[in-house]
Amino acid sequence: MEKAYKTVAKAAKAEYVDRRSRFIGAVCPVTTEEEALDFIAAKKKEHWDARHNVYAYVLREGGVSRFSDDNEPQGTAGFPTLEVLQKQGLTDCVIVVTRYFGGILLGTGGLVRAYSQSAALAVGEAGVIERRLCAYGEIVCDYAQYGWLQSMIPECGGKVDNADFASVVTVSLHLPVEWVEAFQKQLTDRSCGALVFYQLNEEYDSF
Repeated sequence: MEKAYKTVAKAAKAEYVDRRSRFIGAVCPVTTEEEALDFIAAKKKEHWDARHNVYAYVLREGGVSRFSDDNEPQGTAGFPTLEVLQKQGLTDCVIVVTRYFGGILLGTGGLVRAYSQSAALAVGEAGVIERRLCAYGEIVCDYAQYGWLQSMIPECGGKVDNADFASVVTVSLHLPVEWVEAFQKQLTDRSCGALVFYQLNEEYDSF
């Protein structure tokens, strides 16, 4: 299982105009092909009156990457849109570039530039994040230990998710899986072997 990947931070859109043709790039994070196809269908419905709704998507699941020129000349729309995602190393995202024709032909080179630019603007508007495989777990400590523990966790690259105060303190936290071993060693040294990080599960999170 890969330990990190890059995707867009949120759904976003951007507009670009070239010789009266209006291009609307819309991008969205997704995790399955079904989600990607639903997004594409929604954009086609929203822009039913547009000349073209070009799309591209890349998924970690199955290593899928697909695109469509949607009746633009072959190689001028879908693939340049896909290349924007690939060149930035993005996955688990879908992008639709809608074109409202302005009456002036752009030519092959003009179409490639317009679709690439529209896709890049949409991605820029969404922002790029890295999602890392993180270990989620707990540390049970006393109140005196909690004082230094809440400082140590972020110093070691972790994030405190919650702290439950009862007769003891149960600290819920997560950190990238590749840092767990070093974190446990520092925790053991600092507590003289009294504290242990109990890992409960692993999942991806922005980091």
